[in-house]
Amino acid sequence: MTVHAQDEYQIKSLTSPPPGYPAVEHADSFTEKPFLPTFEQRKEAFLAHVLRNPAPMNTKPVWYELIRCSLGQQPHEGIVQAALQFIAARRDCSDFVLHAILRLLYQFPECFSPRLLDYARQVVLGFKYFPNEPGVDSLCTWTENHYILYTTGAYLAGQLYPDTVFTNSGESGEQKMNLNRPRILRWMELRFRTGFSEWLSHVYYDEDLTALLSLVDFATDDELRRRAEMIVDLLLLDMALNSYCGVFGSTHGRAYENTKKWAAQEGTTDTVKLLFGRGIFSGYDNMSAAAFALSRYQLPEVIEKIAQYDPPDGMINRQRMGIRLAEMEKWGLKPDNFEDGMHYLTLEAYAHPRTINNTISMFDQCNWWENDFLRPFSAFRPFVKPLRKLDLLPVLASIVERDVCRNTREEVNIYTYKTADYMLSTAQDYRKGYGGDQQHIWQATLGQDAVCFTTHPAKFEGKTPNYWAGSGLLPRAAQYRNVVIVVYNLQKIPALYVPIRHFYTHAWLARDKFDQVVERDEWIFARRGQAYLALRSRNPYQWRESRQLKGNRQQPVSARAVYGAEDALRITRAEDEGREILADGAQNIWLCQLGRQAEDGSFEAFMTAICCARLSFKGLSVCFDSPGNGKIEFGWEGDLRVNGQAVRLDAYPRYDNPFMQVEFGGTKVEVQAFGSSLRLDWESGLREVESTR
Repeated sequence: MTVHAQDEYQIKSLTSPPPGYPAVEHADSFTEKPFLPTFEQRKEAFLAHVLRNPAPMNTKPVWYELIRCSLGQQPHEGIVQAALQFIAARRDCSDFVLHAILRLLYQFPECFSPRLLDYARQVVLGFKYFPNEPGVDSLCTWTENHYILYTTGAYLAGQLYPDTVFTNSGESGEQKMNLNRPRILRWMELRFRTGFSEWLSHVYYDEDLTALLSLVDFATDDELRRRAEMIVDLLLLDMALNSYCGVFGSTHGRAYENTKKWAAQEGTTDTVKLLFGRGIFSGYDNMSAAAFALSRYQLPEVIEKIAQYDPPDGMINRQRMGIRLAEMEKWGLKPDNFEDGMHYLTLEAYAHPRTINNTISMFDQCNWWENDFLRPFSAFRPFVKPLRKLDLLPVLASIVERDVCRNTREEVNIYTYKTADYMLSTAQDYRKGYGGDQQHIWQATLGQDAVCFTTHPAKFEGKTPNYWAGSGLLPRAAQYRNVVIVVYNLQKIPALYVPIRHFYTHAWLARDKFDQVVERDEWIFARRGQAYLALRSRNPYQWRESRQLKGNRQQPVSARAVYGAEDALRITRAEDEGREILADGAQNIWLCQLGRQAEDGSFEAFMTAICCARLSFKGLSVCFDSPGNGKIEFGWEGDLRVNGQAVRLDAYPRYDNPFMQVEFGGTKVEVQAFGSSLRLDWESGLREVESTR
């Protein structure tokens, strides 16, 4: 669950701020180029920004108060008090808040009143750190980011109070450390060797980084601390390789509507600006920037240089992330016990045919039937016992797998092509025809908010998947250099969770964020600076236009005509007007090619070349003579072919780019660029950093 601007995810002080506390927000500005040359200078700018602003109203305001403490300023104890109440009530995302409180207790206890410190101690000792501990709640403890937040939180709380009995679990602090140390190490090893199931998430990498930085700064166990540094390195390397000019505009394992559309609302943007110099200090949904500003961790120069590199001739990065559930035993996971179950749930593999029996056992152990996140399963509880007795649960799961496993994030092969003027990124041939939850399959990024992507709407609003976040059904997508082809084949599937009711697709292209938009010969062209975009739908398209006043009522220009009265709710989506491109039809192919002045000449020349290129559709296949690439062929079935040669879409290395080649599942990572290097050896725990400074 991410933090939205909703009351249930807002921590608001119930007391007045201290004298001199800022009352008015002073907004930062987005920068696409590094705004200061060194981390220390950028850190000073970030700290000054925090001091000028009141803490944001989300789940992360305590981090601003910790920054004030570090600078000798008086913190707003009312915010910390409200945060402690948030944790004590076991509200969703309490683990985000917990790490701020642990940092308070470890790093700044002298900054707060004895009364507040005593309350913080009580809250930490009474918290529920793992789902099989006593208590009914609606905490989400099992996804990839939550798992590491909870386990590191438990470990560090135990280290802080080793001889004290924790009031909720009845365990001593030392017992908490012993229980959670192997959990943390196992989570980290899987991420080192196989990457992240929440791949390239511009929401949840913020949470991962925060949890790991807590270990880096406070764990007295040298092995835990060193290995945590290594995973932080890899997370930042992912961000450096797959960002463009401050926008983490790649494919994502988990993303939300606002984070895809608006760069300033990415959960990682504050961190990117602090570490790499690009982005914005927005405070929208970020805590790792403050954690880095307060941390002992030192960013390897090689990662900073890669993040600031704008490839003049273009650069391909290929990565593989995640595991296949069919191969889970290869990674030491078995679908028959609680501890392994918690690890496969980091992939959200709740109802996979291989895991469903064990998951139901975990439901009973943790009383998840009463958990709000898992409540949809409770409707089927009366049928579970007889189905389990007859060993029919895996059979049922197989029948409805494409729907009930839409959350599941198995292995993904990522292809990112970046130039000095744009970036294009795609999850290659990822689970076509399955339902999608929060996966973001492809995106073209030409700058801040100048982005393009397509989805199949699952429903108009509500929890994901919805209109822009996730997918009703996932497409089959493939990218070659600066071209992506996205094939949709929509059909009704057996469904218990999200029935398929809408048979159209749409694209996001915010016309007002580009310098020029032209429609010609069924293509839509857009230009931002020296970067160009060409978008084509096989099916006829139309824009969701701005409202027009008719009599005393406002009516949308086109929505009703295409999708009928049942979609009347959609007229309220003013944000989409002039930015959404609608294409009717259960089957469709979207084609996107990027270009730039340095390679394609003028915008006019680019448009002419695209319009003159031979393009043919046959059913769910397309053949396109792509300017600069040659003949590209792709469809719902068969290979991606470029000039007759098959291009592999799977079995990518762990990393494959000009700076590193790393085998998938390996235990060594070596990065070399611009005279700097980083060497990581998981087996020995060795981390070597070489710098030009």
